[in-house]
Parts: sequence; C-alpha cells; structure tokens
Amino acid sequence: MNFKSIFLWLAGAALLVVGYQKYGLPGVAVVLGGIVFWMLLHFTRMMTVLKRAANTPMGYVGSAVMLNAKLKKGVNLLHVMALTRSIGLLQTEKDAQPEIYRWQDGGGSFVTCTFMHGKLQSWELFRPAAPATETDLAQAPAAQ
Repeated sequence: MNFKSIFLWLAGAALLVVGYQKYGLPGVAVVLGGIVFWMLLHFTRMMTVLKRAANTPMGYVGSAVMLNAKLKKGVNLLHVMALTRSIGLLQTEKDAQPEIYRWQDGGGSFVTCTFMHGKLQSWELFRPAAPATETDLAQAPAAQ
C-alpha cells in the first residue's frame, strides 16, 4: 500500500467519525452514501475506458505522434488507455516492474511507455525513416 491509499482510508474513517459525532446515524449514512457515490464514479469511468478499449485492436493508436504530445509524467495506465482507446501491448513479463507497453499507429510509428507501479515514468516515440519520394530523387545530385 502506498501513502495515498492509506490517506484515503484514514480520511474516510475520519469523515465517518465526524458524521457520527455531529449528526449521529443519519450523518454516518450521508458520509457512507458520499463514499459509495465516489467509488461508483471511479468504477463507471474505469468500465467506460475498458469498454472503448475492447473495440480497438491491442496496441493500436490513431496517431503515435499525437499520443506522444499528450502524455504527461505521473499519469496512470487507465488515463493512457483513455487517450489511446486501446490496451497497450505488454513488452515485459507479466507483473514485472517496470511495465513497458507499446502503442503503434498505421504508419509504423510507435510510442513505448514505461510504467512503475501503474504510473507513467517515461515514454519514447519512434518514427520510421520516410521513404524517398520522386522529388527527393530528382533533387539529389547525380552519382558519378
């Protein structure tokens, strides 16, 4: 357990105590209702993200360059899945830390994200070399 989850449990317990002291059992009922409502909001968000990700191939993203621009250090895996609307392809062994996921677009570009305990630590964009076009070949000096 990390400090954030410990803090949330302690804050919930403190709210329950304060609710009981101020209003008795109706206060406890209101606080419990608020906690359940908050948990249902997070559960609904998670299920919505997973439902959208289920309709997209694993490891696919519309544009790897746009994903690279939108990523921020410290966001969780669920947030990245919401951005990509896809579950990333796991590049490391299951349950190994750090976890490395990859999302690739149709042009061959891909973003590799490194997560430590579910939080984004770093990411890297790879873009394949652009193939030579006819105008590039015409402008190149003639080989002798």
